[in-house]
Amino acid sequence: LRDFYGAARQDPVLAPAFAGVADWERHIATITGFWCSVALMTGEYHGRPMQAHAHLALTPAHFARWLEIFERTARAHFTPEGSEHMLEKARRIARSLEMGLIPMDLSKRS
Repeated sequence: LRDFYGAARQDPVLAPAFAGVADWERHIATITGFWCSVALMTGEYHGRPMQAHAHLALTPAHFARWLEIFERTARAHFTPEGSEHMLEKARRIARSLEMGLIPMDLSKRS
């Protein structure tokens, strides 16, 4: 997680979304609980990810880049099976957040 978020904080697309995090140790503890709950089903995370990200004005480009960095980091740190497990979870989370946070443009529908 430290490698992933370290890379995300340096990325030109993602860095602005992380600029408002004042206490990185607290943030790392929170996201560690989140990922342990997601990947290992520990149940230790009790936050609201949708609300936590609502103020960030994220776009599809943010989610695509987040997944690129996540995949690169997961493949570097986990076995092939472990990285696929984490990537499946990450893709679901990204899709869910993107659908919940970015309004659908109905003007393009016929």
